[in-house]
Amino acid sequence: MKNDPYAALRYKEFNIFLMVRFAMVFAWTMQFIVIEWQVYSITKDPLSLGIIGLMEVIPAVSLALFAGHIVDQKEKRGLLIKCILGFSTISFGLFLLTSSQLVADIPQKLVLYGIYVLVFFGGIVRAFTGPTIFSLLALIVPKKTYSNAATWSSSTWQMAAVLGPALAGFCISWIGVNLSMLFIFVWALIALTGIFMIEKKPILNPKIGEPIFKSLNEGLKFVFTTKAVLGALTLDMIAVLFGGAIALLPIFAQDILKVGSQGFGVLRAAPAVGSFIIMFTTAYFPVNKNAGMKLLIAVFGFGLSIIGFGLSSIFWVSVLMLFLSGITDGISMVIRQTILQLKTPDHMRGRVASVNSMFVGSSNELGAFESGITAKYLGTVTAVVFGGSMTLITVLFTGIISPAFRKLDLSKDLEKEQV
Repeated sequence: MKNDPYAALRYKEFNIFLMVRFAMVFAWTMQFIVIEWQVYSITKDPLSLGIIGLMEVIPAVSLALFAGHIVDQKEKRGLLIKCILGFSTISFGLFLLTSSQLVADIPQKLVLYGIYVLVFFGGIVRAFTGPTIFSLLALIVPKKTYSNAATWSSSTWQMAAVLGPALAGFCISWIGVNLSMLFIFVWALIALTGIFMIEKKPILNPKIGEPIFKSLNEGLKFVFTTKAVLGALTLDMIAVLFGGAIALLPIFAQDILKVGSQGFGVLRAAPAVGSFIIMFTTAYFPVNKNAGMKLLIAVFGFGLSIIGFGLSSIFWVSVLMLFLSGITDGISMVIRQTILQLKTPDHMRGRVASVNSMFVGSSNELGAFESGITAKYLGTVTAVVFGGSMTLITVLFTGIISPAFRKLDLSKDLEKEQV
């Protein structure tokens, strides 16, 4: 059957969904970068960058399973409205905390603690946002277009992740941290406006009111007994956990490469540019055939590029290595999202997405904390090279012990849905 690269885009609500997701991711990634810069400017301590990640990951992981249960029990659009409202409140709070006029008489340490508190509340919001978006996507497009929808959704995420960090670096230079936070708040309001253009969706869970512990046990059992899902999540979690070089970019920009805030924006955007390009390509050339082996190769390439970045002391080489890390990470993301969309039953999407956020999403913040700790005690370059090396070891180990995962092929699953 001929591949239609625009299959999912032929549904009006899916295009609105992409707009909302772009606005949310753009605002969220830009906010994280601005806060990273502000915190490191206050402390000049690599560990403080790790603490930012830790403050977000604690509530995100602690509430993930509970959030998945709630998402499977509730209407998805309404939940996403609440999530966007929560993020908007946090963004406005950060705008106030970064105002030199409002905090002129407040000790910098108290301002720092205030930022950490708001980041913590952001982790709570994120625990619900990921599963809600994942579940809503499956209610907007038919199952036969899940792979294409996952590609466009991931591409939209990466486009926002390109522009958010890049613009954050430039905005810090052009208008300062405080007005950058106001700009982020405006984008949160844009996302809030867009979500009201999507109709309410039915709740497909036949077990409404099911006891929470029984519900959570069912979700965990599904993940840990479905080898394709478990393998993809585990592989990506370890890679992201130990490949957390991105969290150390303020140090590379300010102290190693000495390229300032604009160079920081370029470095931060480079991996997202690579990811976006490769995911736009996969809309035309799907990676469903031999997906397991392609995922292993992609994560291995990611590890190599992270090591190359850590060893580089030349700006354009560092940008190239980060760009290549984005290409390999983009392939990994598309394959992983397709596996989750195809293998997850409709009534369990919230819980499975929550486990995914624990495995992969939260490992970004844990990776930031691990990188911060390693950089503080072993040095920044050593921390990055160590993380990349651990990624390579993980890929080799997974490929050896799981021949079934190496042979994973998603093309047959998609053919069945299109019959």
